[in-house]
Amino acid sequence: MQWPSAISLAILGGATAAAPECTVDAFTAILTNHSEATINLVEAVPANGSFGQPDTDIPFPTNATSLPALCAVSINVKSSGNSSYNFGLFLPDTTWNERFMATGNGGFGGGINWPDMGILSQYGFATMSTDTGHSSDIGDGSWGLNPESLIDWGHRAMHGSIVLSKEIISSYYASPDGIKYSYYAGCSTGGRQGLKEVQLYPDSFDGISVGAPAWWTVHLAASTLQEGLYNVPESDPKHIDSSLFPAIVAEMTKQCDPQDGLVDGIVSDPYGCNFNFEALLCTPTSNASTCLTPAQLTTVYRFYNPWIDANQTYLFPGVSLGTDPTFLLGSVSSLGYGLFQYWVYNNSDWDYTKFSLKDVQFADSINPGGATADDFDLSPFRERGGKILKYHGDADSLIPTGSSIYFYKKVLQTLVPKGIDVSDFYRFFLIPGMNHCTGSTVAPWYIASASQTVTGATHSVPGFENAEHDIILAMMQWVEAGEAPEQLIATKFVNDTATLGVQSQRPLCPFPEQAKYIKGDPNEAGSWECRSLY
Repeated sequence: MQWPSAISLAILGGATAAAPECTVDAFTAILTNHSEATINLVEAVPANGSFGQPDTDIPFPTNATSLPALCAVSINVKSSGNSSYNFGLFLPDTTWNERFMATGNGGFGGGINWPDMGILSQYGFATMSTDTGHSSDIGDGSWGLNPESLIDWGHRAMHGSIVLSKEIISSYYASPDGIKYSYYAGCSTGGRQGLKEVQLYPDSFDGISVGAPAWWTVHLAASTLQEGLYNVPESDPKHIDSSLFPAIVAEMTKQCDPQDGLVDGIVSDPYGCNFNFEALLCTPTSNASTCLTPAQLTTVYRFYNPWIDANQTYLFPGVSLGTDPTFLLGSVSSLGYGLFQYWVYNNSDWDYTKFSLKDVQFADSINPGGATADDFDLSPFRERGGKILKYHGDADSLIPTGSSIYFYKKVLQTLVPKGIDVSDFYRFFLIPGMNHCTGSTVAPWYIASASQTVTGATHSVPGFENAEHDIILAMMQWVEAGEAPEQLIATKFVNDTATLGVQSQRPLCPFPEQAKYIKGDPNEAGSWECRSLY
């Protein structure tokens, strides 16, 4: 492991000499003063072992595997008269690096994220994930009929789990220096959880890595619903059959790929593309299976452009050009209407086909669970030395990339007038070609962030275990050594399998800079430079 030089000695020096006592009795003693907390389980996991709760952990049905020797713990905490949440801990036996790392969840799902905890424990972190008060599929919001459960999901379970986890970890290891640094890594809902935590409690973390954050809870759900409604009913002339989606993406790639400076199958600058939508229209001699009618083109226009209501209210950004519309346009998702059914109207029979701006306004007035992370004044986190690394795939088919751009610009509008250089503590990276949190068929995308895995890797970026390629190490280097990342290098392994070698690498640049091809092999990171647009 090639640790950043400034922190390597701290990590080596922090390794525990012997494993603490991984027993129920030991944790019962630690929790003596916490009547609200009960122990669900304590289990010693051997080196190269696995752990999970696939029978009850609905959104995380697979075990964390190839683990270091550690103690697995689960705690239940009563949060109100009719709600509670659980959290899990992985506590390395002899490899603890004197650091705490929390991770997050996805969609509406709860469940303890043992898999991401396992990956992060490989670095030496004591890791934690909360189930946010329930276990459900990511699209199931029915548990939100209980308002207290919504508060747990929105922010209470995460914060309570962080506070108690830190106490448990400090007592368990009995280290004279305690926890030296605290970190967070999460994507999607996990990204929202990280932002919400530092907005409410700036002292919780020293650094956070957040991807594709679902920060605008009500408007994201509303947009998800609206996008599905654009394409129904099937009998409507504006309806686009899913068989036409590949043709739409192909035309966008055909037009936008050359405009970014290199034809490589990757739309590197979807927001700078001057796209001719009318090229998708059918002519008298066109193959009807690869083109659109004028009515269908109207649906495409609406889908790939910001959602602005008739009174000019900006509601949510559109999907970026070149993104596959299958998920959002192919059906009406429960990630959209579920919020309104269960969290706003408490009515599973609510008719989403009658959805309107009034529903959005009413939901905004409620802000279910206080979940929306829209406090753009991040100066309290900055003032205590906190660092934010945020990333978002340019081809995100679940949470439009523009939502992260919108958030970043809102932070600039809030802090720049105060004389704050936002880049001193917050850097934002777009990942061309990457889908939601992870994956691309052609583009370099892997930065070892939360929710990312490649076959053949337990953690980090095999062969490139350093702060330039690994966002977790980049976050640590910025926090602990004061070295901010000027770029990150994303990797695409052959067949997304580390043992097959590197297919391509490319720098990711702090927004609004972009990677521009200079010369040489375009699959080599050194053939590119991060450049300003002006």
